[in-house]
Amino acid sequence: MARIVHAAAAQMGPIARSETRKDTVRRLVALMREAKGRGAELVVFTELALTTFFPRWLIEDEAELDSFYEKEMPGPETQPLFDEAKKLGVGFYLGYAELVVEDGRKRRFNTSILVDRSGAIIGKYRKVHLPGFAEPQPRDHQHLEKRYFEPGNLGFQVWRGFGGVMGMCICNDRRWPETYRVMGLQQVEMVMLGYNTPYNHTGHPDIDSLTQFHNHLSMQAGAYQNATWVIGTAKCGVEEGSNMVGQSAIIAPSGEIVAQAVSLEDEIITARCDLDLGKRYRETIFNFAKHREPEAYRLIVERKGAVPPPEK
Repeated sequence: MARIVHAAAAQMGPIARSETRKDTVRRLVALMREAKGRGAELVVFTELALTTFFPRWLIEDEAELDSFYEKEMPGPETQPLFDEAKKLGVGFYLGYAELVVEDGRKRRFNTSILVDRSGAIIGKYRKVHLPGFAEPQPRDHQHLEKRYFEPGNLGFQVWRGFGGVMGMCICNDRRWPETYRVMGLQQVEMVMLGYNTPYNHTGHPDIDSLTQFHNHLSMQAGAYQNATWVIGTAKCGVEEGSNMVGQSAIIAPSGEIVAQAVSLEDEIITARCDLDLGKRYRETIFNFAKHREPEAYRLIVERKGAVPPPEK
């Protein structure tokens, strides 16, 4: 019997700095209801879905900075989303800024969770590949993720849910092949990721002009090379003066885009995801046990990846 997951990517338009958690959660609930009305049982929200993308500013007041983070999940302001999920029988992926006390100190992470159809959290991921800077740069909009977050300490885990093996990552993680490969080695069947990606993230016009192309390229390659579905959900549009890419997409294990957003606003896209489609690729082209040669990687590590020096 086919294992089908009716999935939705819940793209979000801009969130203003003045927008409250309550207002934003109302938008998320509305998107969830629309997704349910279109047959979805799993909704993938975006990175930092509860606030504006605050790393674009230098924020030196700690109390103000703390206001962008969640100290518990769910909390009083996010509980309605969990309640609605349970009521509708819809699971979801949610990205947010997490503030915790661990190892006796305050720690900040760019986090996502996976919630099942009963409203229970079944997985948590913390972003590993942090882009940007720790110190302000001479640019109109900052990208200070390295200042406001530390690299995730939970690794790339997978979880059983929705009839398959689920994985998570966030934004810049999608550009790194090891993100997908670590989960692929654990037989991942669906990778969920949210992103807030500005067009001017590198400061080099020739690279930045390819932002949309690179966005899809990285997700399609990860899907194909690891025989997994990928659901990428954007926060997009012009948010507080920063222009962010959209192109939310649902990508099959073949690497094909089967659904794509066409706006820069709140928008739901859906797809009927057959998890067994990935199995076909894992048994043929990407049969890791039969065709992958880990010994080659071991030799590289032993040599410390050394490249012979150029001849003089």
